[in-house]
Amino acid sequence: MDIVIFIISMGALIYGADHIIEESEKIALHFNISAFIIGATLIALGTSLPEMAVSMSASIQGSGDIAVANVIGSTIFNIALVLGTVFLISKNISPQRDLFAKDSAWSLFPILIFILMSIDGKLSTLDGFLFLGLMGAYLLFLIQSNQMEELDEELIKEKFAWGKTLVLLLFGFIFVVGGADFAIGAAGNIARDFGVSEWLIGLFLVAFGTSLPELTVAIKAARANNADMAIGAIIGSNVANFTMVLGLSSIINPLNVNLNANFFDIMAAVIVSVMLVFITANKLYNKSAGIVLMTVLVLVISNSF
Repeated sequence: MDIVIFIISMGALIYGADHIIEESEKIALHFNISAFIIGATLIALGTSLPEMAVSMSASIQGSGDIAVANVIGSTIFNIALVLGTVFLISKNISPQRDLFAKDSAWSLFPILIFILMSIDGKLSTLDGFLFLGLMGAYLLFLIQSNQMEELDEELIKEKFAWGKTLVLLLFGFIFVVGGADFAIGAAGNIARDFGVSEWLIGLFLVAFGTSLPELTVAIKAARANNADMAIGAIIGSNVANFTMVLGLSSIINPLNVNLNANFFDIMAAVIVSVMLVFITANKLYNKSAGIVLMTVLVLVISNSF
C-alpha cells in the first residue's frame, strides 16, 4: 500500500509543478522580474514548505536529529540530485544571469554559518533569529540585483489575470506540498520496517521526499529551457532550508547538533556546495558536471549505509 501511495504522490508532484512553472513565469513577466529571482524566492520558498513542516514538527516532538538531518540531506539532494538531473536532461544551459558573481556564494554561506553556530553542540533560539535575519538579507539582495530576462513567448501573448494565476499557483503548491507529504509518510513507513536510524531516515528518506518538489519543478523548468529558474530554485531552496527551516525550528525548540558524529554527512553537504560554486565559476553547465554530481551522491549514500 505504501508503494502505491508513493507512486500516486509522485504523480501529484509532477502535476502541481506544471502549474507552478507556468504561473510563476506569468508573474515574472507581469512585474518585469527575472525568472531567476522568481525561482529563488516564490518557487524556492514554496518548495521548502515540506522541509519546514517536517523539521518544525520534529523540533516540537524533540526529534532534533530528524530536523537537522532533513536540512543537511536536502542540501545534498538539491545540488547533487536535482542540479545533476538538470544538467543531464538539458540540451543547452546558458544562464543569462552571472550566477558565480551574484549568487553562488549564497549556496555556501548558510552551511558555513550553520557549522559555526553548531560548534557549541546546539542551535539556540538566538541562532534561529540570526538565521531569519540572514534570509531577510538574501531577499533584499535579490530585490536589488533584479534584471529582466527572456521568458516564454507564448506566455507574453497571454492576457494576465490575477485571479486565475493565484488560484492555479495555489493549486500547484497544494499538489506539490501534499504529494511530498504523502511520499514522505510512505517512504518513512517502508524505512522503519528495516530498522533504519532516526538520523539516516532524516538524512535520506525524509530529505529525498522533501526534495521531490525541487526536483520536479527543476525538471519542468529545464525542459522548458528555463535553466535560470531551475538553478535559482535550487540555490534559493538551500538558503531557505538553513535560514527559514532551521531558524524557525530552533526558535521553537533549541536543536542539538553533534558535528563529530555526523561529520561525514555535514562535510558532504559542504563539498557539494563548493562544487556548485566551482561549476558556476567555470560555467560547467553540461552533462559531465551532472555525472560528477550524481557520482558524489552515490558515494555519499553508499558510505552512509
